[in-house]
Amino acid sequence: MNLIIDIGNTRAKLAIFDQDKMLETEYSDNATLGGFEDFVGRFPIQRAMLSRVGKLGDVALEKLKDLPFPLVELDAHTPLPVRLQWRQLGAQAAQPLPESMGADRIAALVGALALWPAEPLLIVDAGTCVTYEFIDDEGYYLGGNIAPGVEMRLRAMHEQTALLPLVSATGDLPPVGYDTPTCMRCGALRGLEYEVEGYIRCWRQRYPALRTVLAGGTPLHIEEPVIQEKNLVLIGLNATLNSLPR
Repeated sequence: MNLIIDIGNTRAKLAIFDQDKMLETEYSDNATLGGFEDFVGRFPIQRAMLSRVGKLGDVALEKLKDLPFPLVELDAHTPLPVRLQWRQLGAQAAQPLPESMGADRIAALVGALALWPAEPLLIVDAGTCVTYEFIDDEGYYLGGNIAPGVEMRLRAMHEQTALLPLVSATGDLPPVGYDTPTCMRCGALRGLEYEVEGYIRCWRQRYPALRTVLAGGTPLHIEEPVIQEKNLVLIGLNATLNSLPR
């Protein structure tokens, strides 16, 4: 069995895979990985893979160092189970992935290409930030965009103004806001939904067979056809680990 550890900006997500089958997931904190030992101790784990874009506390780092099985951390140099070449839009020559590319974005691309090879893809991962990744109809990675997530949009409105309150992303969500909190919440969430739909319509003009995959923890209601796969990063990490020599 494999242990997959995805360290995001705000929390950690743990998953157990038996080959390609996900058995169980659990969330934890980045500071201490609370509950980590109990979760790991319930399974006969043989090796693990780590994706890290958020900061880990010293307690959490010590827990990872003490694992009784090999731990591989994904980065731009890790061998991948799919062909992942970067060819900028309009260019002819392919090149390696950018060194600065986050491990979570690489894993999402691997997961999408493993599930839907040889298709033009738009991968939307909505978390603390929202990432947009584009794969053309020849399987080349074209690049991506990064935008603020819902919580970040709400916090920015509060911090960058004198009077707007800090509003939770959860709560009443009418079609149009009727007071300041609902106006802000609808503006942040509905705005993100319209943003995603705009990307889909734009890229479908270029690639009519475009398939859009939604990942991440932010629930979005999109009118355009999409596939919901919130565990895409975990799937990509597990596929990568399975492809590495033991």
